[in-house]
Amino acid sequence: MSDLTGLELSRRGLLMTGAATLVASSVVPRTSLAKTNRPAPTGAPVMAKVSFDVNGETHQFELDTRTTLLDALREHLHLTGTKKGCDHGQCGACTVIVDGRRINSCLTLAVMHQGDEITTIEGLGTPDALHPLQAAFVEHDGYQCGYCTPGQICSAVAVLAEVKAGIPSHVTTDLNAPVRLTNAELRERMSGNICRCGAYSNIAEAISAVAGRSA
Repeated sequence: MSDLTGLELSRRGLLMTGAATLVASSVVPRTSLAKTNRPAPTGAPVMAKVSFDVNGETHQFELDTRTTLLDALREHLHLTGTKKGCDHGQCGACTVIVDGRRINSCLTLAVMHQGDEITTIEGLGTPDALHPLQAAFVEHDGYQCGYCTPGQICSAVAVLAEVKAGIPSHVTTDLNAPVRLTNAELRERMSGNICRCGAYSNIAEAISAVAGRSA
């Protein structure tokens, strides 16, 4: 019995000692905690001069080098037609046309576009003189809430230019034949633009109508 009692005391002592050690190691001194919670020191933002053409007009800026093209357009030029959606390049709401190619403006820095020609939804048409795609979206009800519509239309402009230039896509079956804007081609090329309202069939009809008239 004495041996068993000694064994029980040893086990109990071991557990108590281990628990006390664990508690002691988890206690952080107040001074250390205060240092940990301090924000990391940051220097002044790095500024850079940049100039680019937007909708036919040249603009010059001095911007924080971290400024995205989307924020430059919206916050500095107040061209709010270009929308900030996911801010991760996944929804296409921020699509603009740069030197004839569509890009997600939330994924690129403004300073990377020195001298570029940029077209936003404001540069495609006016309420009194709509771009053919803008008119087609109205005619075919290619929008519901309208939030994604600027990006959809800018992307569609680039799609029609790609097809006219004969640029193939991932689903193009014959690289030796002229590119045709089939349903599969249209869906593939517009797949980067999300419509959360689900107006995809109307959007496809609007783009197809303009493609047919311009063919």
